[in-house]
Amino acid sequence: MRFHTFACVACTGQLLLAVAFSVVAANMLQAQTVVPGTGERVLGAGDNFEDTSWEFQNHFPKGSHNVDGQIREPRGISKNGLWYESAKRGQPDVLKRVAPPAGGLLGSKGAQLMRTLYSAIPERVGRGSHQDDLLFDTSPAIPVSQSPSVVVCVYLSPLDEWENHTGTSFGLRTAIEATVWQRSKGIFFSRRVRKRETYFPGIFIQFNSQTAGQEKDSAIFILRGGDDGKDYLGPEITQTGWWTLGISFTSDGRAHYYASPGVDDLKPEDRIAFFAVRSLRAVLHVLL
Repeated sequence: MRFHTFACVACTGQLLLAVAFSVVAANMLQAQTVVPGTGERVLGAGDNFEDTSWEFQNHFPKGSHNVDGQIREPRGISKNGLWYESAKRGQPDVLKRVAPPAGGLLGSKGAQLMRTLYSAIPERVGRGSHQDDLLFDTSPAIPVSQSPSVVVCVYLSPLDEWENHTGTSFGLRTAIEATVWQRSKGIFFSRRVRKRETYFPGIFIQFNSQTAGQEKDSAIFILRGGDDGKDYLGPEITQTGWWTLGISFTSDGRAHYYASPGVDDLKPEDRIAFFAVRSLRAVLHVLL
């Protein structure tokens, strides 16, 4: 099993800030639980936006291959070469370095503002739910035997500033490649064959708008995991402002989800869920 990581932003019109995105490897061969951020930072796998020259070079119109088959090269890419536009879904329409809101990392003077305006076809207001992707590639892939993890600090605006729409607004996703066994059926016989599969464990933030029939505005974590890619309800977000999110992987085939208000280092008690990628049917445990 190998590990990649990337971040994505979804949902029209939502404004969020992210800072101090980093990937580390714990190098623990038999680790059963690894708190994200434990170990040594992987060289080149992370960004903190402190460089005053940080800039994202847009190449609009962005791609929308998943909607109309258009990739639209060249794709957008950050000046430091770490972030780039997705060929499949395009990028957030607004990407720029800004001063971080109060309460962020001590001494930090830079954050990345991300905002989606048109989440399907560029310059066209579409129907339904779509998303943009902002990718961060950790190539070469990191073996899961090294117990890699990813950490990101995200700023959530007050709920009354969110778009009046119920749906996912921000997502931290990772990608893991695993070898699985599947049964190939023939006319007279069947046999087991090995196949490479990619799974996308992630932590999403869903806004539930009062204007859509909810009792009040609220937000919850949505956890994506397992071989079937299903989404599971996580804890309710009871406060806005800065949050620290993390995902770690252990050699027993499990992904561990962490979330904590503020920007302090994650702790064991911040784990909100874990699941196993072992076969075509995964087991996920949500801790509330």
